[in-house]
Amino acid sequence: MLLKDMKEGQTGQIVRVGGNGILRRRILEMGLTSGSEIYVEKYAPLKDPIELIIKGYHLSLRVDEATQITVDNVR
Repeated sequence: MLLKDMKEGQTGQIVRVGGNGILRRRILEMGLTSGSEIYVEKYAPLKDPIELIIKGYHLSLRVDEATQITVDNVR
């Protein structure tokens, strides 16, 4: 499942971070690495961006960036 497809209140584990170049590096530097647990706090009123909680901090991510992240064990 892609991160962009998760609903508010769901938790999952990052399996893969796709993309290439600067965008992928930036995502990885923000702590979105394989094996990390991620929680979808909420979506903005127009569904972009997504507010996430990862490794104890809040992070906002654009939906087009969330299409590059694959998650598993969604609950």
